[in-house]
Amino acid sequence: MADLFESATGILDEALQHADVSEDTVERLRHPRSALAVSIPVRMDDGSLRTFQGFRVRYNDVRGPAKGGIRFHPQVSLDEVQTLAFWMTIKCAVVDLPYGGGKGGVIVNPKEMSTAELERLSRGYIDGVHDAIGPDIDIPAPDVYTNAMIMGWMVDQYSIIERGRIPAVITGKPLALGGSLGRDTATADGGFFVTQALRSKVFDSDPPTAAVQGFGNAGMTMAELLHAAGYKVVAVSDSQGGIFKPDGLHIPSVAKTKRESRALKGVYCEGTVCEVVEHDRITNDELLALDVDLLVPAALENAITMDNVDSVKAKMIVELANGPIDPDADHALHDRGVVVVPDVLANAGGVTVSYYEWVQNRQGYAWTAEKVRSRLQERMVTEAERLWGFAEERGVSLRVAAYAQALERIGGAVDATGHKADYAPLSPR
Repeated sequence: MADLFESATGILDEALQHADVSEDTVERLRHPRSALAVSIPVRMDDGSLRTFQGFRVRYNDVRGPAKGGIRFHPQVSLDEVQTLAFWMTIKCAVVDLPYGGGKGGVIVNPKEMSTAELERLSRGYIDGVHDAIGPDIDIPAPDVYTNAMIMGWMVDQYSIIERGRIPAVITGKPLALGGSLGRDTATADGGFFVTQALRSKVFDSDPPTAAVQGFGNAGMTMAELLHAAGYKVVAVSDSQGGIFKPDGLHIPSVAKTKRESRALKGVYCEGTVCEVVEHDRITNDELLALDVDLLVPAALENAITMDNVDSVKAKMIVELANGPIDPDADHALHDRGVVVVPDVLANAGGVTVSYYEWVQNRQGYAWTAEKVRSRLQERMVTEAERLWGFAEERGVSLRVAAYAQALERIGGAVDATGHKADYAPLSPR
């Protein structure tokens, strides 16, 4: 995972060529603000005691409290959490949120634990990191293999320790505990708003064709939004493979079947009656190589590498997943004129609505779903158009533009408290 951190800071070096920032800013971004490792003893259902390793990294907080999820996964490591916290620092600055970046994780396979064991682990994690988080310090949220219920346990445990209800310490909570409407679809909504903002700049066909790799929560919602907006979604896939229909899938029916039966089929539904329509089965690699206007990788990291980048034919790629294109492949796509909307913008809808949840908690007032979605659309469209103009002006990719703009925003906060030039020794009189 050290290689992941190197690649993350590698794009930083490239973006620095197009950003006007002080040496102090660069130095601050080379190192995390704090990195905490904790041991979490958990009494298992069989009476045995197991100890799990947990982490919380606050990478940078010059623009505001750190923000980032907590993942439960067997492959979690401190290096991974540090890299993800760095990305969150950039992501929050890209969409101009008053946040820094943080991330947390526990080395565990949650699929092997009972619900009661998961609750004890979740509460134990908060016991361990309590002093490192808070509404004005570092605000966790769900991530890989964590969800609203787990966030509910965590906010409850924090409140027990503090002897008072403090909902703003964690976002992505159940609605009954102060969660926000619109949070469950925020990642896809944000990616869709960015796609729409750039639609006329990239696509000359109407309707544009699209393929979505990863028909999970975010990918499925994205496909539904694209279909409703008139895109011809010709292919979608999950971990088992994909389906392809050249004249377009009926996404509402495909999504209905997937939600009810977990099966991915080309179907058309009228009411409760669904029938299979003619379609082809394809692999995930074949989906990535389809000749479509829009490709949406919404599944795993490194879906597109130098091994398959030459087969990619899409005009625009919207990274709904984190890190679906490796750095070398990203450069190759840019050289070919493919527009890549980077993950730090494309999937920032989630953290943006998490910010709105935090604001609502601080106000003690719940917004309507319409207000949340309207504010998300305004922010995502504004930042997408701003990045497009920056990239056009500087002749760089949207990814480099995103990092450069983030650097300048972070740099403004760093320099506001003084930088090297302010402390230069006075020349002799």
